[in-house]
Amino acid sequence: MSRQQPNPGGSRAYEKPLPRITPDNRPHWEAARRHELALPRCDECQKFHWTPGPVCPFCFSDNLTWAAVSGRGTVSTYVVYHRSWFSSYQDDLPYAVVQVELEEGPRLTSSLVDIPNEEISIGMPVEVCFDDVTEEITLPKFKRRGSS
Repeated sequence: MSRQQPNPGGSRAYEKPLPRITPDNRPHWEAARRHELALPRCDECQKFHWTPGPVCPFCFSDNLTWAAVSGRGTVSTYVVYHRSWFSSYQDDLPYAVVQVELEEGPRLTSSLVDIPNEEISIGMPVEVCFDDVTEEITLPKFKRRGSS
């Protein structure tokens, strides 16, 4: 993970860990910059999957296409951290990390926006939103479904 990227519109650099862009995941991050959620889908079995790789994890076909997904899902599990494993998260304690099961099937690890830790529950309906943390990186996060 890279760090210390410029934060557009902000006076300080973004200091939290950032994803490493690779040839396998680049389409996901390019879509996120456009505020779209895209995942690889197998052209043979039609299943979406995450994380990206050279073949479908279900049928092993290498015939894959990147496609937009709904961004809707439910919290399948979560953890609330009371200790900062990265010093850049110290001011966020306690903070939650969630796993969201998308309607299309794959599960993404992310964070929630504007939901107090006490209100998080397994099965909570959520939808994607986007956080433009640097000029190059936009992070998909999730908010309560139907909130503005």
